[in-house]
Amino acid sequence: MKKVQNTHKNSNIEDLHDTFLTLVGAFNRPQRDVLMIEKSGIQLDRALFPLLVQIGRFGPVGVVELADRVGRDYTTVSRQVAKLEEIGLAKRQKSPKDKRINEAAITPAGKAMTDKIDVTRAKLYENIFLHWQAHERAELERLLKKFVADFIVVPERDKKTDR
Repeated sequence: MKKVQNTHKNSNIEDLHDTFLTLVGAFNRPQRDVLMIEKSGIQLDRALFPLLVQIGRFGPVGVVELADRVGRDYTTVSRQVAKLEEIGLAKRQKSPKDKRINEAAITPAGKAMTDKIDVTRAKLYENIFLHWQAHERAELERLLKKFVADFIVVPERDKKTDR
């Protein structure tokens, strides 16, 4: 990867941003999903994998929110949720709080599949954190949660200050 010389005043922020981009890229690599599918011993189209994982973790979840979470178009995600429904891993339902919202929820078969994925993910993370101290893992989790919480509200704060 070719690095462009950083001429910005705050290179620490730029370096941190580069690290975040690298992290997001690593999580979004299709090869990672293929590996998780293979190691979990499941049969699933790779394009459906991140949706099933998100529905399993955060569902029932609105299809619009799900599309936002995976960075895909709503209509594409809606079609993919329909595929998950066809194969019995998810179901679509109206939100009990707002009937205008279509949600995706995990089925028992989908839950069994995400349980296998979770076991595989736990083994992967065990290998990654093999030489980390418990307090280092806890500190990483604490700092990432703090960052995400602040990162999510910044656009809302920016909207208020732009008026």
